[in-house]
Amino acid sequence: MNRGCCGPFARFDADFEPPGSDGGLELLSTVSEQRLPAEFLPAIREGLVQGLGGVSASVLLTDGYFHETDSWASAYRIGAEQAGRAALIGARLLPPEEAEALRWVRWPDSPKPRRPKRAR
Repeated sequence: MNRGCCGPFARFDADFEPPGSDGGLELLSTVSEQRLPAEFLPAIREGLVQGLGGVSASVLLTDGYFHETDSWASAYRIGAEQAGRAALIGARLLPPEEAEALRWVRWPDSPKPRRPKRAR
């Protein structure tokens, strides 16, 4: 029995590099179809374009995972948009304060998410 209801789920690991000679966005994947179905790649591409805001990059997907019930294209689009923003912060093309708005992405040297204070 499949139970979902955990909300949208998306997970992937990506390496960002300077673009190739053609510029623009180049998206490559080494992830098997069983770990990350190809149906989610257009949403990842769309999110990266949005998150990078016109900055050219070569992006290599190195790992991924999906949930049969809870993975939606929109979740991958949001995750990829945040990953693009994180790459810009890591490259110092956006100020570090922008990282506070990124809830669902982690990268080397990323700030730890703040936990809400509990009411006593």
